[in-house]
Order: sequence, then C-alpha cells, then structure tokens
Amino acid sequence: MEVGLEGPMPVFCVAAGFRQVKRKERRTWMLYWALVFFIIAIVAGLLGFGGIAFAAAGIAKILFFIFLVLFLISLVSHLSRRV
Repeated sequence: MEVGLEGPMPVFCVAAGFRQVKRKERRTWMLYWALVFFIIAIVAGLLGFGGIAFAAAGIAKILFFIFLVLFLISLVSHLSRRV
C-alpha cells in the first residue's frame, strides 16, 4: 500500500494510477470534470446522440452546483476566520 499526503492510499487507487494531490489542486478537479462533461454533452449533441448529451449535461450541472456550494462554504469559512 502506498502512502500519500494524507495517509495510505486504497489499493484500487494505486492500481488505477490515481495519486493524492494537495488540497488546492483537488479543489479544481471538480470544476475540471464539470467542464469535461459539458464538452462531452456539446459534442454528443452535435453528433446527434441526444441521450448521451442529456446525461453528460446532467452530470456537468450536478458537479458544477456541488463545486459552487463547496466554494461558497470555503469562502464563508475563510472570511469568518479573518474576523
């Protein structure tokens, strides 16, 4: 078992090639994946795959709103620490 930044990594993470990253890097991954699914939805829609486009757009929307909520929580907690 490999040891990452925050302790041991699960076996499936090591086998799949995942690595643990710093907190700042992890925050951008959710927005990155939201954008990836949005682009997949646009390309699938242009090619006529309506079902895939609808599913990818739904995933992108969910990930974006989760990112937005976590960002707002982080912003409020940061501002409350400064006071």
